[in-house]
Amino acid sequence: MIVALIINVIAIGFLVYSFRRSARETFRALKLALMKGLKLAPWMIGIIVLIGIILSFVPPEVIERYLGGEMTVYQVGAAALLGTISMIPNLIALPLAGSLINSGASYTTIAAFLTTLTMVGIVTMPLEIKLLGKKITFWRNLLAFFFAIIIALIIGFLM
Repeated sequence: MIVALIINVIAIGFLVYSFRRSARETFRALKLALMKGLKLAPWMIGIIVLIGIILSFVPPEVIERYLGGEMTVYQVGAAALLGTISMIPNLIALPLAGSLINSGASYTTIAAFLTTLTMVGIVTMPLEIKLLGKKITFWRNLLAFFFAIIIALIIGFLM
């Protein structure tokens, strides 16, 4: 709660600074952000409701069995592979991760899912190959997967 308060105070400070620099541009930016937020809101609400419905049908014991409890290599690997092939916006993945942790998932498996989700791009690989080439794409994704697993293990150790 304190962290959220600090972040909000900093954001308000930057907003005040922006208003002092150019009130007109700040209003324009806020209007643009509001319009984009309103376009995104129905999708966000829908996905959050969908996550809630899915989690209401899946008992916490099942989540704990497959994603929590005694953390196994299988659980971390499955979560990492799921994150690798998923194309979920971070804005949706973070509340999902929080819900899964509250239902009994381990921090390590959720960290593996989130880090591979953001660092490894199987779905976007064709575009990446087109822009960067096969060799760079292959090595970037392989190293990203490797480091995502290391990050997940470190988070599991620290938590």
